[in-house]
Amino acid sequence: MLPSFHKFNSSIESFSLPEKFTFPFFYDPHPLAILASEELQKYLITQKEFNHNFGLEKEQEGLVIGKMFGVLVVENKQNEIGYLAAFSGKLAGKNHHSGFVPPVFDMLTEEGFFRKEEKNLTQLTLEIESKENQTDYIQLKEKLDELTCDYQEKVKETKIQIKENKANRKAERIKISALIESEEHLDLLEQLRKQSIREQYFLKELAQKYREEAALLMQIISGKENEIILLKEERSQRSADLQKRLFESYSFLNKAGKSKSLLKIFAPIEDGRSPSGAGECAAPKLLQFAFQHELKPIALAEFWWGTPPPSEIRAHGQYYPACRGKCEPILGHMLEGIEMDPNPMLENPAEGKDLQIIFEDEAIIILNKPAEFLSVPGRKIADSVYTRIKKSHPLAEGPIIVHRLDMSTSGIMVLTKTLKAYHFLQNQFIKRKVKKRYVAILNGKLDLQKGQIELPLRVDIDDRPRQVVCYEHGKNALTYWEKISESDHQTRVYFYPETGRTHQLRVHAAHQKGLNCAIKGDDLYGLKGDRLHLHAEQIEFTHPLTKETITFRTDAPF
Repeated sequence: MLPSFHKFNSSIESFSLPEKFTFPFFYDPHPLAILASEELQKYLITQKEFNHNFGLEKEQEGLVIGKMFGVLVVENKQNEIGYLAAFSGKLAGKNHHSGFVPPVFDMLTEEGFFRKEEKNLTQLTLEIESKENQTDYIQLKEKLDELTCDYQEKVKETKIQIKENKANRKAERIKISALIESEEHLDLLEQLRKQSIREQYFLKELAQKYREEAALLMQIISGKENEIILLKEERSQRSADLQKRLFESYSFLNKAGKSKSLLKIFAPIEDGRSPSGAGECAAPKLLQFAFQHELKPIALAEFWWGTPPPSEIRAHGQYYPACRGKCEPILGHMLEGIEMDPNPMLENPAEGKDLQIIFEDEAIIILNKPAEFLSVPGRKIADSVYTRIKKSHPLAEGPIIVHRLDMSTSGIMVLTKTLKAYHFLQNQFIKRKVKKRYVAILNGKLDLQKGQIELPLRVDIDDRPRQVVCYEHGKNALTYWEKISESDHQTRVYFYPETGRTHQLRVHAAHQKGLNCAIKGDDLYGLKGDRLHLHAEQIEFTHPLTKETITFRTDAPF
């Protein structure tokens, strides 16, 4: 029996096996995968084999690191149903723990090439730092800086003096010009001319002296800097070679036994570089072990365990799909030939839904967009508000769509029929003169009655279209909110967004530094439901033709 193959602790006779394998990027876990997850979670609570601070116990020491775990329900050659367990990345600083599948490639092996070259790179870094911090090198640079500052100060003072002298000479020439021409008169003019020449020579001599002294210092400094540059170039090349060798060492199997390295998997994608940590997620580890040991994959589930990282929205014990940036290309290869549940993102969510136009004149269209309806065409699906309106209003000019709503958000959208109207309204949105109000239902209760949330957002490059909070690269995002009512551990609120970032209200609601209450039905940042309970209820702006302030409102369908 494989040590990583776990039989279920309870009877599974009442469970029916899924007809197809889990589509890993959008799914509801199969009951067997949920059972396997619950058994793994019980183990995590009671185990004594490793010490990892998930942030669940207040008195536990060490860095808090929540972790994504995964289970893969499988069938072995004896037709027994069991499951495999895995964790993403390292757990308690190690790659190997009993009961969990091993990594696809263990770069932490002490005698392996990665550890050895890592030590060489560390030594190079120490050597570079040592040379950069040498006392004589630092003193030479400081001396050059002092010389430059001193020269610049002398030049500045000299130019001020020359300017004063020039003004004085000008005054002298005026006095001399009033005198009767004589030999004395010519001598005075000649003296003034020679004084001017001497001042110009002094500036040139000052510059020449600086260049000579600076050149001597730069020659010595350059010699030392060249040594540092060569070491940095060597480190950069060795690091690139190590990365390439590492990507070649991560090799993934599929059902047919075909192996493919990270290097080949990511070669056709953008610049061909693998994202950091690619291949270390739970799902690839689980499938790799299954294919290596001829286990048939039945169902997959991944869940978060512990406190969330500061930038992301993760809830303890909640199930999540596989990440797209790292895992989609890898799993695309690994799941080749396996019949999966249909990809819901290829289905047209707007099919059978109509757009309700609530106002229209020669300049604008105001409509009520249903939930699960694209504002503009997507990569896979063309049907959208834009394509529908373009078809029904073929004479409409310009981009038409002035602002967008997320596909899952319902409510008011403002469209234009002329290019002039589009630019007029776009300017109001850019200058934040448009007043918007959204209504939402949150899963949870709020202590305060109202407030504001200011958390900068950027896209999660490893898991688009998910957004993360990022104070370094994120764009400013500001939301005001107000509580309307509470019932059954849910809260109805108004949102007044000052900015219009992607998923702004969804992230500001769900993030621990926001309201810490995800919007009901939010399949990205909360729990899936019948729909996202977020509705663009009201909008106010200046009409492009009448220049009057107008307001439109549509009641939320929830």
